[in-house]
Amino acid sequence: MSFDRDSSRFFGIIAGFKFFKALQSFINERYVNHFNIDMSEFKKPNEYESLNALFTRKLEKLRNLEDGFISPSDGCILQSGEAFLAENELFAFSIKGRTYSVEELLRDNYEKEELKNGLNYANIYLSPKDYHRYHAPCNLQILSLTYTSGALFSVNEKHLSKIANLYTQNERVSLKCKSVEKNFIFWLVFVGAQNVGKMCFDFDKSVQTNMKTAHNFTRKYNDLIIKKGEELGNFELGSTIVVLSQKGHLNFEPKTRIKFGEKLANFL
Repeated sequence: MSFDRDSSRFFGIIAGFKFFKALQSFINERYVNHFNIDMSEFKKPNEYESLNALFTRKLEKLRNLEDGFISPSDGCILQSGEAFLAENELFAFSIKGRTYSVEELLRDNYEKEELKNGLNYANIYLSPKDYHRYHAPCNLQILSLTYTSGALFSVNEKHLSKIANLYTQNERVSLKCKSVEKNFIFWLVFVGAQNVGKMCFDFDKSVQTNMKTAHNFTRKYNDLIIKKGEELGNFELGSTIVVLSQKGHLNFEPKTRIKFGEKLANFL
């Protein structure tokens, strides 16, 4: 755990370093070509002053927002479905054959009553090639935020297949939200990973992740409303967003690749 955290912190320092323009342009171009990144919605690679600026690039033109509950990010949907009960605890699949505990994932950011009727879920993996900012999937109220310290294992399919309960072992931030129009509770869980320097949140700049001394905490918010499509924050490099919803409110679309703005689920 210490090695993963130290290597990720070191990578973050290197990614944030601003090399002289010609060298930085070369590094950026190589990164874009290596991961085959589509830059058609963004500035040219040579316009970013560091790798971190490239990782956290903003969209240069607005995307259309589809109807329903949209994806908060670009990425690959590794698994979606209905959480299941085992020994009086809710579990979901990270990938086929590997599970994680929902209660352990959410830690202190839920009430037992909120889970009693079950949950639906979707796991969205953001690779290094993906757009790393995340957005509100619907008009929502943020009720609380819980930070949980942990390891920084890679969260790609290879590591998910090897490490049991991986999401619950990694550093993560969960947001408990309420749909403004539909009035149900859902969670967005941002899972840290190897080489993810930080998870940042626009509505609360004081939230710090990947720190040398980390303490778990929960914050509650009053009247914090975010409109559908508005930016919530960003990863610094790829990771995973787990979407959890009270059962009976969302029907997740059967997709593999998805982009922010596209419909992730229909409201029921």
